[in-house]
Amino acid sequence: MYEFLISAVAFIILVGVMVVVHEFGHFAVAKLCRVRVEAFSFGFGPRLFGVKYGDTDYMVCLLPLGGYVKMAGENFSELSDAAKGEATVAPPDDPGALTSHPRWQRMLIGVAGPVANFVLAFVLMLGYFGWINEVPAEVKTTTVEWVVPGSAAAQAGIEPGDIFRSVAGVDNPDWEKVYERLKLNANQMILVTVERNGKTLQLSFHVPATAKDDDFVPSNAGLWPQLLVEPIGVQQVQPGTPAEQAGLRAGDAIQSVDGHPFHQVETLLAYMKAGQGKPISLVIVRNGATLAPVVAHPAKLEGGWRLGFLNMPTRSHNDPLPWGKALIKSREFCAEKSLLIFEVLHGLFNRKVSISQLAGPVGIARVAGDAAETMRLGPMIVLAGIISLNLGILNLLPFPILDGGMILILLIEGTLRREININVKERIYQAAFIMLITLLVVITFNDIAKLPIFTHLKP
Repeated sequence: MYEFLISAVAFIILVGVMVVVHEFGHFAVAKLCRVRVEAFSFGFGPRLFGVKYGDTDYMVCLLPLGGYVKMAGENFSELSDAAKGEATVAPPDDPGALTSHPRWQRMLIGVAGPVANFVLAFVLMLGYFGWINEVPAEVKTTTVEWVVPGSAAAQAGIEPGDIFRSVAGVDNPDWEKVYERLKLNANQMILVTVERNGKTLQLSFHVPATAKDDDFVPSNAGLWPQLLVEPIGVQQVQPGTPAEQAGLRAGDAIQSVDGHPFHQVETLLAYMKAGQGKPISLVIVRNGATLAPVVAHPAKLEGGWRLGFLNMPTRSHNDPLPWGKALIKSREFCAEKSLLIFEVLHGLFNRKVSISQLAGPVGIARVAGDAAETMRLGPMIVLAGIISLNLGILNLLPFPILDGGMILILLIEGTLRREININVKERIYQAAFIMLITLLVVITFNDIAKLPIFTHLKP
């Protein structure tokens, strides 16, 4: 019951803030365009209290699940964010009505909501990187966790467990220095010195030509660094996946994979990719006891080889960045998460991603509750940034009843140089609303099926 209350409160606060910020974007630009805004509400349902200032009723309603803006003459555009009651149809000659304004202004009002979410996500992450920036407890030495067979690193004779003592003339480098040396010596042969089992070895390393590319990292040369101290922890096991079939449980720690002591999920994913789905042997630690090895059979999930579990967050400490670097990190974070959303959508259409992997209100509430239970501000800010970014991008999709759908219809009307018949619009919005509700019901059902109360009933 306690976990449910935490999740419910966290969900209400998180989603409420995201939606209100979204609606404020519409509100602010509508005011700038001199559109008459009749109501700005926090929450839905019956009005509890508020104040009317000018033409706008600023109010708080009973159900605190977001909010809405009601503009004069908006007709069906109000459905782009949520159901808001009766549509307001203003007289054609009403200068304050939304429909009396040029299409370009209406499009600006439509795009303002998503833009407000993008700005919020950027500001949240800027504050996170500049004031908090949680980093995990890291290995102090430049130790190699795993080497991809056949890679440039493997051909140089580098092995898992090796510690870099010099790279291209730089002594005792950290991984950032290793990265820099490789970038500066693309398609060149360099000398590296490694420590292996107490012995020092000098090796010749031919750096791949791709090292000159902007997105090059040491793993592209077959080098997977050991960055963390602790083994991979299992936070949650997805039902029906290889992890569940192998007997993994929440709270387990993966001590080794085929004898390799991996410490980060990224290395495990690369290892399974290299193995192309071959069975792997896992040594599990459960409640302090080491269990007999179990065999897991990786499966193609989400476009790659996976076991199907959520890894445990690693222990961390705060290491705030200078504001210049925080600005860059915030921009990179938003760009990366934005591209991830489109990858997921692409995966849905080509059937590489299952709809069961999407999260609806229940799933978001669980994640929000987990972040709240950590009692740390960092995870909550990061989650808020991701949700705000997702909300902005999803609302820009060209689907009726979303902001992007409204903008698309306005573009079509601009091309045709006439309004689309209002009955046609009504049918389009009704069909889109039914489709969206159906999708939400399916996703919510999947979210509920993933709750511990149901997954624990499985053998």
